[in-house]
Amino acid sequence: MQKLRSVLAAAALAVTATLTAAAPAQAAGVIPGEYVALGDSFASGVGAPPYLPEADPEDPCRNSEHSYPRTWAGRNPGFTLVDMTCSGATIAEVRAEQMSALSGRTTLVTVTVGGNDDGFTDTARTCVLGSDAQCKAATDLGAYVARTTLADALAALYTDIRLRAPRAQILVLGYPRLVDEGTGSCGAIGLSALKRKQITHNADHLAAGIADAAGRAGVRFVEMRLPFIGHEACTPISTEWIHGVSSNVDLAHQTFHPKKHGHAVVYTYMLGAEILKL
Repeated sequence: MQKLRSVLAAAALAVTATLTAAAPAQAAGVIPGEYVALGDSFASGVGAPPYLPEADPEDPCRNSEHSYPRTWAGRNPGFTLVDMTCSGATIAEVRAEQMSALSGRTTLVTVTVGGNDDGFTDTARTCVLGSDAQCKAATDLGAYVARTTLADALAALYTDIRLRAPRAQILVLGYPRLVDEGTGSCGAIGLSALKRKQITHNADHLAAGIADAAGRAGVRFVEMRLPFIGHEACTPISTEWIHGVSSNVDLAHQTFHPKKHGHAVVYTYMLGAEILKL
């Protein structure tokens, strides 16, 4: 695991430098047409307000104009975006509430989902408010689930997306590491060194599980840990691209989610760069 951290950290230096430029705009290997975005809060743009008006304010999806699907589609007018993303979405909810948008007309699909099935909210709450031992137990369980049942469920989901959208290029965007393992402030509540290490442990296994599922289903996985290295929560506020812990109850939903730059620049750049490889 330490070797992986070193490799990612070294590569991140080169990637981070490119993020100051505009994100790639051309969809080289994708047929212009219908773009369907599926997924959870990391796809809908949570953490980058303001959010679009909600059809049901009591059940908010928190879709932001700064989300990577909306930012990328805005730079590629040859694509018509159908944004089905919604904060809190699970694999089952993507199946039940989002996949109906897919069809033979769809030429591009992006997906970010699985974190909620892996217990994102409960694990984050446990690590923020619980003991070191409780955090370790929660993250160890999340790491195990990510490499086993979650990977199987995601592989089946990606396969079904391919069947529903046979003409589409399908890109699976993963999740970043959420916290820096140093000693910087994490916002309203501090996190011990062990908790930070365990949160990263879970994130690495989640990435591995998603990558495994994508490989089995024959779709493309876009690694999102690398470009956020050095910019996670608990890094200096001037370089932080992921929200730390908020003491404001109205902003608690943003905890450990990308800020505007993370969504509109980093995620969007990585999506555009991957599309250029197609």
